[in-house]
Amino acid sequence: MFFGWLKQYMPRSLYARAVLILLLPVVVLQIVVTILFLTRHFEDVTRQMADTVSRELRLVLDIVDSAPDRGSVAGEVVSRLGQLALTATPVTDADVPPRHMRDWYDFSGRVILARLPEDVPDTRSVDLTEDRRVHVYVDSRHGPVRLSFDRRRISASNPHQLFVNMLFFGGLVTFVAILYLRNQLRPIKRLARAAEAFGRGRNEPYTPAGAIEVRSAGNAFLDMRARIERQIEQRTLMLSGVSHDLRTPLTRMRLSLSMLEDSERELLEQDVDDMQRMLDAFLNFVKGAGEGEPQPVDPHALVHEVVEEARRAGRDVSVAGSEGDGTGMVKLNALTMRRALDNLISNAVRYGARAEVSVMLSDKALRIRVEDDGPGIPAERREEATRPFTRLDPSRNQDQGGGVGLGLAIATDIARAHGGVLRLGSSQRMGGLQADIVIAR
Repeated sequence: MFFGWLKQYMPRSLYARAVLILLLPVVVLQIVVTILFLTRHFEDVTRQMADTVSRELRLVLDIVDSAPDRGSVAGEVVSRLGQLALTATPVTDADVPPRHMRDWYDFSGRVILARLPEDVPDTRSVDLTEDRRVHVYVDSRHGPVRLSFDRRRISASNPHQLFVNMLFFGGLVTFVAILYLRNQLRPIKRLARAAEAFGRGRNEPYTPAGAIEVRSAGNAFLDMRARIERQIEQRTLMLSGVSHDLRTPLTRMRLSLSMLEDSERELLEQDVDDMQRMLDAFLNFVKGAGEGEPQPVDPHALVHEVVEEARRAGRDVSVAGSEGDGTGMVKLNALTMRRALDNLISNAVRYGARAEVSVMLSDKALRIRVEDDGPGIPAERREEATRPFTRLDPSRNQDQGGGVGLGLAIATDIARAHGGVLRLGSSQRMGGLQADIVIAR
């Protein structure tokens, strides 16, 4: 339970965690050394010096008590104990502080205030607030007397030097360690950027560097990337070759059908059109999101262009409007994003009568939504619907002619290539399927 609560407040990045691992032992070590120093140096040394001063104060009190009158107290102390560098000044009760006084940062003063009244029973109060002087107010035969002496006689000299040295050298070592740590983490960041770029369909130049373990991971990534690229290339060549080879007999079949009677030609031409549509879908799936590089694009203008093209193709689709307060351009691959929207719109008008497209742009994200008035997709089958070659015939209307099950798969692949996601849901406004492409800015 405790570790689960603590985990919420731990830094997320590797660099921040490494710095924390580096700083935590240094801070703990400094705290331990400080406590030991306070115990050994401040308390023990200050206690010994306080005992010595207490004996001198008792001697001075004996001289004060032996003075003939109140006015001769100061002179008697100077003449008889001048070598102690102590002054004795008679004061009134109003001049005596009601309690001991010290500054909050005066660590050794805590020991002095505990030790002096114990060794000098006649002590009424001690004032440690004056710079470099200590005033001890005691009772004598002639009334209250203020005994003053140099603070250095009862406290260790320059006790702050250890703290200054600890902070300075601790900060210096931490700074050097952070610089070194930054250099060690830079190859890991470069590997992460290269992997992220490859996941989005881009090849970023990368050369393994850094420690042996990081180099091994970098070489493994390069091998993996090379294998994936070869597989993609082989798949593309194979499907492109098959699709190209099939186009020729399809063209011949179309020419042959044009010579038949209308009654015989209609159904066969529909089969040829379905085969042509399937080939186009295969090619689009093979191309995926690997065409071109992302460029700054106005998402509102892009959506209006795609919707206008769909209208010219005879589809009942419209732009529902814009949401959000974001402005400016978004880095998109316009060609592949057009393909994704076209697939979503085609699915919407195939399984429904009408479709609407809306755009929500904020400072953090872009969301393009396509809604229809069809039967929708059950929640438990939405993940299955995004897989390639999946057709949910029982839940979708097939009156308009079925596809090959690649429309949502292509849109999902393109959304992922942009670092986003395709989310399927139920349209509250139109009652059918709601497909959202969400991309972080």
